[in-house]
Amino acid sequence: MPSTHPPALDDPREIGGYRIQARLGAGGMGVVYLAHTPGGRPIALKAVREDFAADPEFRRRFAQEVAAASRIHGLFTAQVVDHGADDPVPWLATAYVPGPSLQQVVERHGPLPARTVLLLVAGIAEALQAIHRAGVVHRDLKPANVLIAEDGPRVIDFGIARAADATGLTGTGLAIGTAAYMAPEQALGLAVTPATDVFALGALAAYVAGGALPFGAGPESAALYRVVHEPADLSRVPVELHPLLERCLAKRPEERPAPAELIAAAHAHPAVGPAPEFTEGWLPGAVRRELPASPGTPSPSIHDRPTCAATAVPVPTERVPEPRPAGEAPVRRRSRRRGRTALIAGVAAVTVLAAAGGVVYHLDGTGTASGSSFTPGYADIELTAPDDTYEFDLGTGKVVPAETADWYLAREKGAFVLPEEADAFVASGYVLSPRDCERGIETEPVTSLPLDDLADERPFCVRSPDARRLVIARLVEGAPGEGPVTVALSQYRKDG
Repeated sequence: MPSTHPPALDDPREIGGYRIQARLGAGGMGVVYLAHTPGGRPIALKAVREDFAADPEFRRRFAQEVAAASRIHGLFTAQVVDHGADDPVPWLATAYVPGPSLQQVVERHGPLPARTVLLLVAGIAEALQAIHRAGVVHRDLKPANVLIAEDGPRVIDFGIARAADATGLTGTGLAIGTAAYMAPEQALGLAVTPATDVFALGALAAYVAGGALPFGAGPESAALYRVVHEPADLSRVPVELHPLLERCLAKRPEERPAPAELIAAAHAHPAVGPAPEFTEGWLPGAVRRELPASPGTPSPSIHDRPTCAATAVPVPTERVPEPRPAGEAPVRRRSRRRGRTALIAGVAAVTVLAAAGGVVYHLDGTGTASGSSFTPGYADIELTAPDDTYEFDLGTGKVVPAETADWYLAREKGAFVLPEEADAFVASGYVLSPRDCERGIETEPVTSLPLDDLADERPFCVRSPDARRLVIARLVEGAPGEGPVTVALSQYRKDG
């Protein structure tokens, strides 16, 4: 899963009419934000650096490259959805892919199997076909620019690096492209062609298959020298992949295969077999568990289910814990409260809902009104706890061992239970908003949540002990008694 960070104090709250929710990262050309369309769909929005924005030549090239990128319609690319090439700070918005990059996958799980690598080569080569048909050369294809979804890879950031080439700003220490994946002609400052991207794909595949850079680590100058003058080191790559990758990594562009040849070669390889599609099993199980399920796909088993199914705001993920081995003593659970009266002595609470703006006003015992709105945190993530020795950490959106979280949703036999200081509410229907949650907690709070009452995915909510955060939840799968239980969670933070 891609990690997110709250926007910095000096980050914009809106760009081009899109509200900014989080930072996805920053690079040589600018900052990438997680934003949302007016209708609520997530997008990745890249705002370029201010020094680039002040350069007329950059702005001209950026407008050209954005126009070209908008013509790319590949199934293995992140589609451009909007741009502000003429805005004071130029920006580009693409479809958001809530999955980890290949760089993150290798760093977390090590080299990938040959079959997975071959399917990745085929998918990325198809992306390159779409990119090249639009007259664009990616120029910076690397593992960090390939995101992984359940149905294959997605190539991002295609062609935009060209906008920074040949501007006065590239002499300030900014490297356009990544040395370890540059083709010799690119390293020498010569003209780049589609074959340049094929070389980068070969270097990418070698890294993914072997876990090491094919031209070594160290200073960029040393890596660039080896790219130009020395053969790639494929000693850690499975031998069966050597012939294909050696062709991609040929020093002369004309000796490299075209993307169509790569697709055919990958599909014909014995490791791929008769089903060269991105079907179940194309990824190792540990990697697949990091991915959100695609809409309409069957729910995986407890051992394959992803721990994070973000459709809007991803959170750092961890693997679903394995069930406790037979015969192992259960974890001793801290005491949970079993119930609480609906009224708290000495406090009279009345909730007045504003007619617009999603603002909630509370009249406390002094009659003072205070207004607050809610900022979404993580959204609609799906988590599975194997048994009652694990609980859901509502603060981080993770499955953790029992007795670990301060704000939790835990399983005890046929019910969920909460911390002593937390409150909950179960909706009477199938729609529950943050303000409905607060109103319900003030008028009809509950502290034990029988699973029978949560059937048919009826929403319920839990408020944190400090009353600053809410989680709206649904029981996706689980029955009274022991065994795994799955929930979908969305978190909201109270502003003001």
